[in-house]
Amino acid sequence: MQTNENKVALVSGANTGVGFQIAKALTDNGYTVYIGSRDLQKGQAAVEKLSGKAIAVQLDITSTESIVSAVKTIESEYGYLTLLVNNAAVSHAGTSGRTMEEVLGAQRASIASISELKTVWDTNVFGTLALTQAFLPLLKQASNARIVTVSSALGSLTVNANPENPYRSNFDAVYGASKTALNGIFLSLAIELEPANIKVHLVSPGFTATALNNFQGTDSVEKGSREPIRVALAEDLPTGSFTGPEGFSGKDNILPW
Repeated sequence: MQTNENKVALVSGANTGVGFQIAKALTDNGYTVYIGSRDLQKGQAAVEKLSGKAIAVQLDITSTESIVSAVKTIESEYGYLTLLVNNAAVSHAGTSGRTMEEVLGAQRASIASISELKTVWDTNVFGTLALTQAFLPLLKQASNARIVTVSSALGSLTVNANPENPYRSNFDAVYGASKTALNGIFLSLAIELEPANIKVHLVSPGFTATALNNFQGTDSVEKGSREPIRVALAEDLPTGSFTGPEGFSGKDNILPW
């Protein structure tokens, strides 16, 4: 069982972007952080940039073998997990080098490739849930464990149903709707885990310039990471929360489902 001085976190997709910023904030605040990365060498390179205690672990959330191996590693070294941050995601599975507008245009519901849709959802929805399910036994061994899942305001049905939303045309069937599905599954998980005292939070970083959108976002990765970092560090938020960046969302940064 963990002590207050020995908190252990795993961040998926932590070798770059928002995931790396979250990992940095956690190490700076005394966490031991496992840096999940599909490419172990990239994870090790990220660890070298961190001043706190961080450990690279190979993690492909679409691979059962990779997930099981990560669980065994943390189980053998600590026996529990205080915080799971689900950050790994993909925006498309088509030709690389396209602009964000080209990607979104190809992902409209009327013409979206079913194969690409399945590939993206395999990471963003099924892989994220598979990773979470696999780590639940270790989360249950920690006191006050939490699950923080990086989602997107683009997945909000309420936001996208509003004709006054200038970005509603970007709500696509592949990436945007994958975040809607993710929100629904993890809200369900929050309700289920409430009696077990495991909190579940969903958080949107806003329109952040990362590899996910060909670095075309309007916010820097540092600015876009502020809300995910706040949620990752907060231990007193009510479970089942869905929040976004200050100024974009409503009262207390709460986003509508």
